[in-house]
Amino acid sequence: MFIRIVLSLLLAALAPIPIASAQPEKRTPTVTVVSSREISNIPGKSFVIVRVDFPPGAVSPPHRHAGSAFIQAFVESGTLRNEVEGDGVRDYSAGQYWYEEPGAHHLRTENLSRSAPAVLFADIIMDTGDEPLTIYDEPGQ
Repeated sequence: MFIRIVLSLLLAALAPIPIASAQPEKRTPTVTVVSSREISNIPGKSFVIVRVDFPPGAVSPPHRHAGSAFIQAFVESGTLRNEVEGDGVRDYSAGQYWYEEPGAHHLRTENLSRSAPAVLFADIIMDTGDEPLTIYDEPGQ
């Protein structure tokens, strides 16, 4: 009987452990242009509003925006960790905002919650026709 128990425990210890759950699913934010129009009293400038939906645990890849883009980012819901080169890492909760100067290198924005989504709105003033709005870093940059 003792040998049977020891063998059962040994077999249980050697049983394969599923690895699929050890690799969390990579999640990235979804970007939606809510509004885009030329500013009538400032020739050559446009105003763009973008909504960014962050699923739980989502992280934006490093990027820059159009060279002329001045951005005010407003956290609608959730808590986001933001890092812009030269500005350090900061956490922002619903109702808080930050600015990004033209040409800023946006290293990451991360939804700190692993269970709830977060929403960000970006208000952007930029040169009309300055495209693309977002330029993602090449791997290794």
